[in-house]
Amino acid sequence: VQLQASGGGLVQAGGSLRLSCAASGRVLRNYALGWFRQTPGKEREFVAAISRSGGSTSYADSVKGRFTISRDNAKNTGYLQMNSLTPEDTALYFCALDRWAEVSGISRDYDYWGQGTLVTVSS
Repeated sequence: VQLQASGGGLVQAGGSLRLSCAASGRVLRNYALGWFRQTPGKEREFVAAISRSGGSTSYADSVKGRFTISRDNAKNTGYLQMNSLTPEDTALYFCALDRWAEVSGISRDYDYWGQGTLVTVSS
């Protein structure tokens, strides 16, 4: 399984971005999808996760009410809508697939990872 994350970029504080995560083949429906982020010198941090059907979601407290995770299994693509961005959201964002858990905030639960897309929020 290969994942391609995209949609990152430079945005001013208060702005929005939508990240996409495209999976190779017709596989996305078999996995829970998660988004994580990482900044230099820090551990990878959970952002959001969504179950296979999309019926269950989970968010880090730091992004609740601002970020929305979604998925379109027919298009084999997941999304992370990010609103009201702050400089603290600046990071390399990764999408990942989890074969077993419904939704998980634990990075070691995930089986496949994309290469990351950089989000930079200026003040």
